[in-house]
Amino acid sequence: MKQLDVNLMHPKEQINVIIGRIYRSGMTTTSGGNISIKDGNGDIWITPSAVDKGSLTVKDIVCVKKDGTVIGLHKPSSEFPFHKAIFEARPELTAIIHAHPPGLVAFSIARVVPDTSIVPQARKICGEIGFAPYGCPGSEDLGKKIANEFKNKKYKAVIMENHGVVLGGTDMMDAYQRFETLEFCCRTIVNAGHIGKINTLTDEQISKYLNHFPKNITPFMDVEYPSDEREIRTDMVNIIRRACDQGLMISTYGTVSVRWKDDDFLITPRDVARWDILPKNIVQVKNGMAEAGKEPSRSIALHHRIYQLNPHINSIITTQPTNLMAHAVSHQKFDVRTIPESWIFLQDVPSIPFEILYTETEDIAQMFDKNRVVIVENDSVIVTGNKLINTFDYLEVAEFSANSLVMASSIGPLQPMGDKEIDELRVAFNVK
Repeated sequence: MKQLDVNLMHPKEQINVIIGRIYRSGMTTTSGGNISIKDGNGDIWITPSAVDKGSLTVKDIVCVKKDGTVIGLHKPSSEFPFHKAIFEARPELTAIIHAHPPGLVAFSIARVVPDTSIVPQARKICGEIGFAPYGCPGSEDLGKKIANEFKNKKYKAVIMENHGVVLGGTDMMDAYQRFETLEFCCRTIVNAGHIGKINTLTDEQISKYLNHFPKNITPFMDVEYPSDEREIRTDMVNIIRRACDQGLMISTYGTVSVRWKDDDFLITPRDVARWDILPKNIVQVKNGMAEAGKEPSRSIALHHRIYQLNPHINSIITTQPTNLMAHAVSHQKFDVRTIPESWIFLQDVPSIPFEILYTETEDIAQMFDKNRVVIVENDSVIVTGNKLINTFDYLEVAEFSANSLVMASSIGPLQPMGDKEIDELRVAFNVK
């Protein structure tokens, strides 16, 4: 299991890894999208023109030298002019991603800039977003229009009218995480719009949220890694990667923890891309203190209290899949009385107001005495279970069910199972 520190790779390797992720995640097509990096010499490395994104290799990446000389097996992307124009307009940006992911394209067609205040961390990651008027793809005119938007230094992301999006970053991971987070916001807003009204957070709400996390977790030095502890780390990493592959997590958000012994547990670290977490990055938490030299997830206090109050819970996943988040953002009830499996696995799923996150940790932890899953409005879904694989299964079932509800909204009114059917399930499957 190898950790990919993308920013330490050669530019052509970085481009190959990131365009592969974008393609496999369904955020571009075989022929669509292009990404580039400007190196310290002023040379620009960029994806080639007319080469299958699904089979791209390092050898296919093209270098356009500072003097305009092209080095490589192919022509540079036809969109090279606007990459060059952005780099000239914003020298501090060294990486650019352009693609046509469905959510962002929907906003470009509607000619609307998405409001990223639907969840706290998104606005911080994405920043303010510009909007460039239409220009013919590959033209100098398009390059000028996009570069003109990027001249406003508060923008690192620009929606392209009837086209897609272009994002810049101080490095490739900075650009990619902004791209992935912005597409998550767009898909969530679109899904939420199918079932209700979009609710956003105020500046005050976001500020209180960001300030409520513990700033300094007491560290402990004498860390032991017995075999059972190491096994948990490996299981966690495997589940995290699976969640990313299935669109249940993105690189910038998702917390997984597993009880080790008593109330001690292991939890994901802060500020490590979820795609790239390794067993060594996982943080051991003992008596509320964190393994020295590592920063645990900001959710450490809530996870700790859930374990303390609920001995039957041995794993927790906190994340933001788009269909569950559609319910969290629209404040619509997530009714799991849709098909028998959903209710048997999840039972009824309550939603709680956003503010409770930073005022009532104790009350939230107590909810899991009777609930497996809780939705936090405009923040996340919290899923618990007695084993990590069961917790992940509940997460999958919840997101699949939420997806069905979003899809059903365009067909007709929701027709859930009635009390008679639920009582029958209670008896048949021994559900209390």
